[in-house]
Amino acid sequence: MKASQPITLWRPVGPLELCLIQDSGFRAFPPRLPEQPIFYPVLNKAYAVQIARDWNVKADGAGFVTRFDVRREYLDGYAIHQAGGRDHLEYWIPADDLPSFNDAIVGEIAVVAEFR
Repeated sequence: MKASQPITLWRPVGPLELCLIQDSGFRAFPPRLPEQPIFYPVLNKAYAVQIARDWNVKADGAGFVTRFDVRREYLDGYAIHQAGGRDHLEYWIPADDLPSFNDAIVGEIAVVAEFR
């Protein structure tokens, strides 16, 4: 049986989260903080850019956009949610599921944009 193509996702991050991703060898996202019960990867680069540029820079002094692939079969267990605008599409991954999400990442997490 041939494996299906992975799904490319995007995640806007601040400097601290980027350092933790780097510490993992660009293979995993760090655990969520207690006040962060959901992990939100997004479905398109433009939405990730908007968050990194408009929110992360203001909150953290810098914003980065990451790109990564996830096994399609894994994501089939989660619904896509629209968060505001028509193109604001994201998965809502419970914090407790983040280790299995990280295991479903294919290859490395790449940084594709930076804003300061």
